[in-house]
Amino acid sequence: MANEEDKAAPTNTSRASNKRVFDDTLAAASSNGNDPPLKRVVLGELTNLEYVVGSTKTNTHNSKRKIKLKKTAPTKRKKVAKQSFKSDAATNFSPNDDLQKCAYAPLIYQHLHSLEVEARRRPLSNYMEKVQNDVTPTMRMILVDWLVEVADEYKLVSDTLYLTVTFVDRFLSSHVMARNSLQLLGVSCMLVASKYEEISPPHVEDFCYITDNTYTGEEVVNMERDLLNFLNFEISNPTTKTFLRIFTKAAEDNVEFLTLHFEFLGCYLAELSLLDYSCVRFLPSVVAASAIFLSRFTLLPKVHPWNLALQQCTGYKPSELKDCVLVIHELQSGRRAASVQAVRKKYMDHKYKCVAALHPADIPTCFFDDA
Repeated sequence: MANEEDKAAPTNTSRASNKRVFDDTLAAASSNGNDPPLKRVVLGELTNLEYVVGSTKTNTHNSKRKIKLKKTAPTKRKKVAKQSFKSDAATNFSPNDDLQKCAYAPLIYQHLHSLEVEARRRPLSNYMEKVQNDVTPTMRMILVDWLVEVADEYKLVSDTLYLTVTFVDRFLSSHVMARNSLQLLGVSCMLVASKYEEISPPHVEDFCYITDNTYTGEEVVNMERDLLNFLNFEISNPTTKTFLRIFTKAAEDNVEFLTLHFEFLGCYLAELSLLDYSCVRFLPSVVAASAIFLSRFTLLPKVHPWNLALQQCTGYKPSELKDCVLVIHELQSGRRAASVQAVRKKYMDHKYKCVAALHPADIPTCFFDDA
């Protein structure tokens, strides 16, 4: 079995250079040093070659999951229909279409906000103290940091990561979890989230392999079943990323905020918030608005980062964002969660404009005063 897995791994990926000691770090964070260490986590060797970028060699025996689509010549009837559709679209286009979309934006936001405040969709803000007796905030931070690496390794969209962390917090809010099952919960949550968000989600065996086969496929599927039953199969849920998209557009009122730096910086700060257990108490819209607030301040520290337009769009005054902004500011400054580096390393890449290298100044208290 081990030989088959080694063959399935990409030839240009080194096992030694891509190992991550998840369970060893998790055990070190615990005060009980008598627990047996779990197996090491292998992030570099993946059985599903469809998710590995940069592989230069292709083995025909490892291409079992590739689907070949048979090309068929389009019929004249299809061509006519396509031409007719283009003609109608061109005829019916109106400059007012964008205005109509903008008119619906407040209703869409109102609906999303009504969903995020529902108690059944929210984790307990104190579940570590109230429910858990073996899992700690540090263990949660290590798990989320590792999930960021897994999502990056499989090239999953950011929505999958946010939904995964939401599922983890909600499940831990009502189920007592042993520390040696925390990683199992993490991969099962990502399995469900990827099936909902991704076009080609990873398979069960991929998540087993990425944990160095610490868990069997049956264990992952059983945890997936328990999670879906807990969620009552209601997987859709507004996350911080959902609101971040809306607020980013509303914040583009300055040439400095029309750049990719501003967009990536907001994404970076929002992902940093996933690491900190204290951010669980904030609504996703509050975290998204705080990320926009801090992004604008980081790029233009001498200009007030909030204005009336953003207040009307988000529904939040600066004073209502203060607590969340200060937490994310400490994360950005490295005063919190400094021991985990997955998010920071990810956004130090040039494709994200190295926004993790930006360090903000101290925020003046007057910026939190309501106008």
